[in-house]
Amino acid sequence: MPERAILVGLDVKNRAAGRTAPGDQLDYTPAESLEELAVLAESAGAEVVERVLQSRERPEAATLIGSGKAAELAGVARGENIDVVIFDRDLTPTQQRNLERVFDCKVIDRTQLILDIFARRARTREGQLQVELAQLNYLLPRLTGRGAQMSRLGGGIGTRGPGETQLETDRRRIARRISRLEQELESVRAGRSVQRRQRQAVPLATAALVGYTNAGKSTLFNRLTGAGVLADARMFATLDPTVRAMALPSNRRLLLSDTVGFIRALPVTLVKAFRATLEEVIEAALVLHVVDAASPHAGQQMAHVQKVLADIGAGETPQLLVLNKIDLIPGAPILEAVRHTRSVRVSARTGEGVDELMRAIDEVLPFDPVTTAIFRFPQSEGAKISMLHEFGRVKWTRYEVEYCEIEAEVSESLKRRLAGYLKQNPAGLTP
Repeated sequence: MPERAILVGLDVKNRAAGRTAPGDQLDYTPAESLEELAVLAESAGAEVVERVLQSRERPEAATLIGSGKAAELAGVARGENIDVVIFDRDLTPTQQRNLERVFDCKVIDRTQLILDIFARRARTREGQLQVELAQLNYLLPRLTGRGAQMSRLGGGIGTRGPGETQLETDRRRIARRISRLEQELESVRAGRSVQRRQRQAVPLATAALVGYTNAGKSTLFNRLTGAGVLADARMFATLDPTVRAMALPSNRRLLLSDTVGFIRALPVTLVKAFRATLEEVIEAALVLHVVDAASPHAGQQMAHVQKVLADIGAGETPQLLVLNKIDLIPGAPILEAVRHTRSVRVSARTGEGVDELMRAIDEVLPFDPVTTAIFRFPQSEGAKISMLHEFGRVKWTRYEVEYCEIEAEVSESLKRRLAGYLKQNPAGLTP
């Protein structure tokens, strides 16, 4: 049974007073931000019963929305049997404790909601480690007053030093757990680096799909690669990165990765935790920026993704804009924000425009022309023959007693890698 929720937003009239509040974004109106919070809440499995937008000159330090409004909403919460009250701003530990006393039910903020969604959706060990690290980093400064709740983490002989309180014990245990998680994620990062080096040893270009959450990245990924990645209308339906090979019109092969979606005011703890995942974007030769062209906030969402890309060091990577969901806006003009940027209009759901996208990727990727060549391999070079079959297009094969001759269409980079086995080797190399 879904939890019944009240959503609470804050419209700060005095922008100078409210600008430094965590999660405040001037590119969205408070009503639009509250609408996005509703989508997040429904993605987390909540039933939104009430939405409240409170206007104030400045946020109140004790309860954010004012004690009078908090008491009024507490009455509504009791009358509607509300399970959770969700705020569209980050709450300070003091505000959260005060509001929980007033509402007498669970009170969470935007960051906690996003963390909860991430925790539900993480499937791989890496994803689960990343989410747990983000949750603990968020929880650590909010332990005050929660000794009873956290006491299950420890207790008994040997758990306390002289005069040490339960709160200090909990902090020490969480700090140790954070340290262990960071070490495990470093191991994951090292393993991912090894995998990346192995992929780079093979002459294959890499591209990464990025975009605002729910822009249709996973649907497009499945359309391009034939992968079975979960595609869901809910926000953050997929968290764990997936890499698949795909063939381009020029016969070149490309490794395409599907990554976690970005969102306005994405918690800093999550950006840091998902560093290993975001490295797939940093190392890519091409970024495919997928935009929900049907969204009224498409321009703002594009700007936010660009900001995140710049923050993680991928701002200068060659980029191709993919305007998705054009089946929902037939005949609509191209977004003003991308008139002077290379872009392709597609519908990942219907397949419209995908062929044009493939040609555009072929043109934008670093130049690696395809040519026809004949190779002569010793029978013992099974690995090289396998590489040619995997990354080239074999036209014919002829076996001799000690050698195997193969004619194939290959990229220039693969041809250079196998130059020692060319039948007519201009470099004079011998296998």
